Amino acid sequence: MSEFIYQEQPPAELYYPEIAEITQVKQFTELEKWYEITLPNGRNLGHQPGQFVQVSLFGIGEAPISITSSPTKKGAFELCVRNVGMLTDKLHQLDVGSKIGIRGPFGQGFDMDALQGKDVLIIGGGIGIVPLRSPINYIIDNREDFGRLIICYGAKSPNELLYRDELALWESDPGIEYHVTVDNGTPDWKGNVGVITRLFPRLDLDLKNTIAAVVGPPIMYKFALMALKTKGLPDENIYLSLERRMKCGVGKCGHCQINHSYVCQEGPVYHYPDIKNLPEAI
Repeated sequence: MSEFIYQEQPPAELYYPEIAEITQVKQFTELEKWYEITLPNGRNLGHQPGQFVQVSLFGIGEAPISITSSPTKKGAFELCVRNVGMLTDKLHQLDVGSKIGIRGPFGQGFDMDALQGKDVLIIGGGIGIVPLRSPINYIIDNREDFGRLIICYGAKSPNELLYRDELALWESDPGIEYHVTVDNGTPDWKGNVGVITRLFPRLDLDLKNTIAAVVGPPIMYKFALMALKTKGLPDENIYLSLERRMKCGVGKCGHCQINHSYVCQEGPVYHYPDIKNLPEAI
């Protein structure tokens, strides 16, 4: 006779979307749009950097979207959405004043309190910069609480770089060590060309005091982790965020399950030592 294991039920409101309003929209690239979202009465979302929300359009469906703004922004939060399917295509057709459903925030984000006093190395590939922009801006807004801020950002081409206005600010800020590269340059591109790991040899890191946050396409993790180990960064100093199809957000449906871990609950941000031996995680 199997033992019955009691699972505490999540609050009912986690199952029901809250009606929110799109208050700003910007077209970033051919595929990506940025949105500012306001909850009823301007309530703060109350998220951690690295968490996500479930975005729903009634009659269409629901999808997990990373939160790109820092919790230091009050009265609204921000999303950046790539057009990759029916729901995101419909979302791209919406403008200021449109209503959408929001559930969350969900998952585990970056523990910013644990990073205080540390040098933080941000490694973002492609749209991986979207969730990483949240801890980046959190650190910028609380600059005295952290050590060095080092940002490595890679994209397929210059046309696919996101947040271009902010990239220019990061590059000009003496308090930020900013490095960018593209896989394929264009005639007017004067920067680095090559995969993101080509930026690593030039980094002079305090290995004991540096925490790396890695987010990008699945293929990037293997090589980024190898490059960090080659530099001598301990596994204990590495955090990464895993992208999975997170449907319910509360650990019930199993869509995001990797072996015994539910990404929507224990992730998407993981401490690397906790998953380095987990099959199919990376």
